[in-house]
Amino acid sequence: MKAVVLHAYGPPSNLKYEDFADPSPNSGEVLVRVHAAGVNPIDWKIRSGATARMWPTTFPAILGYDFAGTVQALGADVSGFAVGDRVFGRTPACYAELTTVKASELAKVPDGLDLIVAGGIATPVTTADQLINEAVKAQPGQTILLTGALGSVGHVALFAALQAGAKVIAGVRLDQIDQAIALGATAAIDVNDPTDLANLGTVDAVADTIGGPLANKLLAHVKPGGNFGALTGPPSDAALHPTVNVHAFGSHPDARAILHYAEAIRDHKLKFAIDLLLPLASAAEAHTKGEKGGIGKIVLTA
Repeated sequence: MKAVVLHAYGPPSNLKYEDFADPSPNSGEVLVRVHAAGVNPIDWKIRSGATARMWPTTFPAILGYDFAGTVQALGADVSGFAVGDRVFGRTPACYAELTTVKASELAKVPDGLDLIVAGGIATPVTTADQLINEAVKAQPGQTILLTGALGSVGHVALFAALQAGAKVIAGVRLDQIDQAIALGATAAIDVNDPTDLANLGTVDAVADTIGGPLANKLLAHVKPGGNFGALTGPPSDAALHPTVNVHAFGSHPDARAILHYAEAIRDHKLKFAIDLLLPLASAAEAHTKGEKGGIGKIVLTA
């Protein structure tokens, strides 16, 4: 098969489009012919070596977690899927024409949803779902401050929090306030405005997708016993706020969740846009553009 292969940490140019051995499904796994593979920030953090201490990479490596495609073959002890099924999910090594995935972490693409869209959603929606429902533990009637509410993870987290019955204050830039309100946020504040932060008051929980100095400032606004969901790791000042329950987490595959949000996207209840579509061979270009920022979801087509 053709794949995008990384032989050493470094710049995007280290991603090489070349021949690679075809994978084979083990027991309980499915072999998928990839049609679309999503590009996420974690991909270029791994490529650059930024995550090497936490998650060392064995070379040669194939990056990527999000995919959609068709079932090519079934491993032993797999039921519920057949060759030719349109499927999607998240699994390592998706920048390739073929990948394997645990059947338990695989879902069928809902009728009416394009494979390209399906190929880009698994990591953002599982991350958002787990931020709201596992880290923040959103409950009906609670007030949650959500930072980065218009990002690829944040806008899905906003949808998830509203589905849980929570009231959401979106923490965004000044020029994004109207858009956040249009997406259903109860209120919105400019996170770069000290006055807005000072007037925030106390909230039941914070769902933070940004981290850094802002996260430290927001800890003081969580009520005693409230939850702080930290997507980018625990705030450095967490120990100074012992009454706040800080939940830093790494997201994981969830077939139920991806199907739920995929159906919401198909039914136009949740917006999910693909901002840049490139061929698999242009993965290096995708990383270069993604790292510069100012662009949303990128998908590679195999």
